[in-house]
Amino acid sequence: MDLIKISTNDAPAAIGPYSQAVKVGNILYTSGQIPINPATGNVEAVGITAQSEQVMKNLGAVLTAGGSSYERAIKTTCFLADIADFAAFNEVYAKYFTGKPARSCVAVKDLPKGVLCEVEVIALAD
Repeated sequence: MDLIKISTNDAPAAIGPYSQAVKVGNILYTSGQIPINPATGNVEAVGITAQSEQVMKNLGAVLTAGGSSYERAIKTTCFLADIADFAAFNEVYAKYFTGKPARSCVAVKDLPKGVLCEVEVIALAD
C-alpha cells in the first residue's frame, strides 16, 4: 500500500518535520492539531473552550482533506496542559466526536507554543 501525505491550507502548516496527516489504504492518521489559526499562523484563542474549538476546526479541515470526517474517527488521543480542564474540553469534544470513538486523554507537562490542548485522530477514509 502507498503512503499518501495529506496537506491543506485550511489547517495550520506543520511546525516541524511532519505531515498534517498520512493515509495508508483507507486509514487516515492525523498529526496532533493545536489551536493555531491557519489564516494567521498564530494562537489567538484564549482559554480551554476557545482553544478546543480551534483544535476541532483544524482537525475537521485535515479530516476532510484526507477523505474522512469526525463520524469516521476510530481513535483519538487528547493531550491537556492541565487535567483540571478535562470537563470543559469534553464539552467541546462531544459536539464534534458524536460517534464516540475510542480515546485516550492525558495531561502533559507542556505542549507546543504553550497551548492548552492538542488532539490527534485515526479515522477511516475514502
